[in-house]
Amino acid sequence: MKFSSSIVSTAVLLGAGCSIHAFTTPASSIAPRGPSHATSFSPPSAVFSTTEDKTSSTTLPPDFQAARDQSVAALQSSLPSPSLEGPLVHFMDEYFAALSVAAASGATNPDGSPITARQAAKEMSATLQFGMKYGLGPAKFTFAGASHKALRGNPDGADERYSDESFLAMLGPHDQTDFYAAGCNFFRPAMDLRRSLVLGQDHMAEALEQIRNGENVVFLANHQSEADPQVVSCLFETVGPEYGDLAAHVTYVAGHKVTTDPLAIPFSMGRNLLCIHSKKHIDADPETKSAKSAQNMRAMNEMLQMFKSGGCAIWVAPSGGRDRRNVETGKIPIAPFDQKTVDMFRLMGNKSKTPTHFYPMSMVSYDLCPPPDFVEAGVGEQRNVRFTRIGIKIGEEVPNVGGAEKRHLFTERADQEAREGYAELLKGLGMEQYIP
Repeated sequence: MKFSSSIVSTAVLLGAGCSIHAFTTPASSIAPRGPSHATSFSPPSAVFSTTEDKTSSTTLPPDFQAARDQSVAALQSSLPSPSLEGPLVHFMDEYFAALSVAAASGATNPDGSPITARQAAKEMSATLQFGMKYGLGPAKFTFAGASHKALRGNPDGADERYSDESFLAMLGPHDQTDFYAAGCNFFRPAMDLRRSLVLGQDHMAEALEQIRNGENVVFLANHQSEADPQVVSCLFETVGPEYGDLAAHVTYVAGHKVTTDPLAIPFSMGRNLLCIHSKKHIDADPETKSAKSAQNMRAMNEMLQMFKSGGCAIWVAPSGGRDRRNVETGKIPIAPFDQKTVDMFRLMGNKSKTPTHFYPMSMVSYDLCPPPDFVEAGVGEQRNVRFTRIGIKIGEEVPNVGGAEKRHLFTERADQEAREGYAELLKGLGMEQYIP
């Protein structure tokens, strides 16, 4: 298969009109091992609607209400600006309500312990503390260059950044924090993992074996919530420890929001990143357009080197952003895959000379962190959190064959497979009302 190089240059310089999320995993880091459910609600004191009981209503139980009130009081006493209080209190209300529903349902942590009000307060306190320090404070964390390696506390002493005094000074007292684990620990209690689904585990096993053999795998996925990286991690963990290891090495190719939004920054600090500016963001400021385009080119070059090294797994959202609810029907359709984005990854796989495999991945995670109904260009969107079932399906590999004149057929097949898997997940999760 041959594509014109203009496809890559256009996609890089213009951001392909998309926000891409990807992850890569060295084959050597994955040790061979054996093989291997929606509740939605309004904020406290409002109606909680679930698929099991559409008419039930409740307020926070006393322990969660007390923990919420104490947390809000602590927040109010430490806010650098009163304007932050409204959005952050809303976020706290959502999180405490979500975990109270989780606790009432009997959901547990991975070690079997119950989900508690104290846990909700602890996780929220840590997240807000990280957001204040690294997203707003004078020690705001800076994502240098086009890539970022996850900050995990350097447990094996192999990360050279932790020998840099200025780097340690920027991290301050949290220099040994595992930000990857912190992000998973924050969102996991809001996932109804007992009733969630991971379908296509045979294809998942095929992909893992290909990675172990030094070949590349690209998952072409839809994208539904800000917590999708944590959804991938937590669901992969339920399949088996080898898939948890895979998820822990994910490198996301992401838009500018994940490194500039104060609340997103702590979660991004725990992820491997390749940062790409979208076309809209590039065009917003003519004075910085050339610099942003140059960063996109550097990010693409780094990604190509990952492909050449082999054993690389990539999760990419070719639609360019999150799926959005149809406000008239309440249904949640998958946003169409972008042809140029898919072409770019196929071209890079071919250019690397390393066998590269493509799998559709369908994701259901919308209710976990419902996005705004309309795309917002800036940062600081209102955060919502729900205790809900989630799901992933890995579809059958789409053969990477065909020339430029038939490349649309590849994208159309991957898109269709993702849509069919999405509908299958929604049916299995009891969320048929969202099927377009």
